[in-house]
Amino acid sequence: MRTLFALLLGLACWMMACTPSGKRIASGEPRSVDSVRYARGFTIQRFEDYTRVEVRDPWDSARLLQRYVLVDRTKPLPDGLPQGTVVRVPVRNVVVYTSVHAAIIDQLGETARVIGVCEPRYMETPAIQEGLRAGRIADLGEATAPNVERMIEIGAELVIASPFENSSYGPVEKIGIPIIEGADYMESSPLGRTEWIRFYGLLFGREERADSLFRETERAYLSLKALVADVTERPTVFSEKKYGSSWYMPAGDSYMARLFADAGADYVFKALPGKGSVPLAFERVLEQAIHADYWLLKYNQAADLTYQGLRMEYTPYEHFDAFRDRRIYACNTGKVPYYEEFPLHPDYLLKDLIGVFHPELLSGYEPRYFRRMAD
Repeated sequence: MRTLFALLLGLACWMMACTPSGKRIASGEPRSVDSVRYARGFTIQRFEDYTRVEVRDPWDSARLLQRYVLVDRTKPLPDGLPQGTVVRVPVRNVVVYTSVHAAIIDQLGETARVIGVCEPRYMETPAIQEGLRAGRIADLGEATAPNVERMIEIGAELVIASPFENSSYGPVEKIGIPIIEGADYMESSPLGRTEWIRFYGLLFGREERADSLFRETERAYLSLKALVADVTERPTVFSEKKYGSSWYMPAGDSYMARLFADAGADYVFKALPGKGSVPLAFERVLEQAIHADYWLLKYNQAADLTYQGLRMEYTPYEHFDAFRDRRIYACNTGKVPYYEEFPLHPDYLLKDLIGVFHPELLSGYEPRYFRRMAD
């Protein structure tokens, strides 16, 4: 009888997922799984007492980069949590390494949570610059070697940074502050990169705002993409320019290659493997892109780049047909918020590209980023 009672008690505890002391432990099965439509880099699973977000390694799809366990900060930490980085949400004080993530937080309406940034000279978000001037936001120096002592002093609860292959975060990893590895920039789909806002929304308790922003961008992007669905002529295009001895060309699975395709263009280097950028010799770029219809490039300088200035940088540029035929479109990222806007609004960039490749479809459109380069 005593044995039967023990068995029944054990069965009851198992069915109720409780410990012998009566405390409920976290179930192994999620209560629900969020549908992630475009992004390939993260998943969201919701359990009774926490939300689990897993970030895949963008350089090794078989490997997990990070597992984050998000727990409501107003409730006790539950027993039986899975292994991973525990983050109490909504986050109150955050340090941001990149202008892109600062802009996303601003779009969520949570800039007041940012108490420190790295490399503030690149932060174009007005609210961030205002916070720096007023002393509410600390300048933590370079992202490669941030001021860890200052980070601790200001009470940072969380760091948001972009991961790079085979790199670490140095001393920051040793002080116990959770690091969110935002690998959104490695998504090949423009809408996949935008969808990461749903993860960031979870961190700040702004899920509805994040979902609304994503749906709005999705509708606009797909509507623009439909404009060029039936175009019969797809002009050829290549991008960027030489830096040092290499020309870093977007790979065939990069978000830029996808944007070119969605804008109705034929990207000359679409066969390049990978999701990031590939260093190429000038001779190879010239060989493959000499007869391309368009050349799009970005730069950051006080004065707008001209054909004369481009020729002065490197005379062999003039051998490209796009140079000779004056079909270069350039974006001065020092004058427009390109890097701050396009991760969340690829529809803005797509509209610009359609305006370049198929201007007849957007009569009277004023470009946002890429303008025809002047002589």
